Amino acid sequence: MKEKHRWSLAVSLVFYVFAVMAAAMMLAGFIMVILNHKGILNWNHEMMGTEFRPPVAALVGMILFSVIIGTALASFFSRRALKPIRRLVEATRRVARGDFNVFVESEGSIRELDELHHSFNQMTRELSSTQTLRNDFINNFSHEFKTPIVSIRGFAKLLKEGGISEDERKEYLEIIVAESQRLSTLATNVLNLSKYESMEIIAEKETFRVDEQLRRVIAMTEPQWAAKGITVEVALDEAEYYGNPDLIQQIWLNLIDNAVKFSHTGVNFGAICAEVNGAVIVTIKDDGIGMDEAVRLRIFDKFFQGDASHKQTGNGLGLTMAKRIAELHGGTIRADSQPGRGSSFTVMLPK
Repeated sequence: MKEKHRWSLAVSLVFYVFAVMAAAMMLAGFIMVILNHKGILNWNHEMMGTEFRPPVAALVGMILFSVIIGTALASFFSRRALKPIRRLVEATRRVARGDFNVFVESEGSIRELDELHHSFNQMTRELSSTQTLRNDFINNFSHEFKTPIVSIRGFAKLLKEGGISEDERKEYLEIIVAESQRLSTLATNVLNLSKYESMEIIAEKETFRVDEQLRRVIAMTEPQWAAKGITVEVALDEAEYYGNPDLIQQIWLNLIDNAVKFSHTGVNFGAICAEVNGAVIVTIKDDGIGMDEAVRLRIFDKFFQGDASHKQTGNGLGLTMAKRIAELHGGTIRADSQPGRGSSFTVMLPK
């Protein structure tokens, strides 16, 4: 499809001014010629027995006609020229009232206005996305904090009322301890994420072996994957990296925890590490339940959990923190998945 030719705003204004001036002069001149032809104005003969009269009156009349006609034409053309700007002003008012689902269609004839419309539409899309994310964040945040608090309060009341067996008392106490730990973990993760988001410069960098770090993390998480009968397959090439080892370790802990959490009992998950084109590439892959495209696109959002039923433990912050840590090191993290066919998370850390 051929791209439509677009004029600059300066050229358009010059054209409009020239067109109005030319049209006004031509129309005024045509009217003056008609009036002269009808004898209403006489440019060439004596009038009323007086001496020859220069055409001063005709010139003044022509100027007046030009001003009147030019004003009328300018008013007509300006209304058409300013129509895209008026639409944009009205759309801005709607955004100011909180309506972010606004789209301004561009006519594409003036380059600057076309770029302004494009930027405005991009802004409203971002605002709409931010508003949706904000609402989801508030809802999920409230749910994640409210659920353990309600649980702790309920079982504490049962303990206070008494009349329960020793086994029930132990069970209720274990639930209270577990929910308290869940709240503590959630608070810690929220604080850590807030710290990572406000962080711009990474301190305490050093050179370390990423492959060795991965081996240690896999060994640390053995109780989790061994309890589900999961087999770990690794292919870890030697790879050195200069960064903050404590922060980088949080990436592997979160990815492995996520892989184990959403894997079926008895399946495999693997870890691959290699240096490719001056970067350390690590892939954590599992043969678990996988996720559809809608979940994959939001998997790194705060408090978002692919398991809407919240059957799995977690608070939806682990992958968000992993992504932020990778970005702080100038890297990226990408998720690939299909329902029922597992998921893989690939981290690229430039050296």
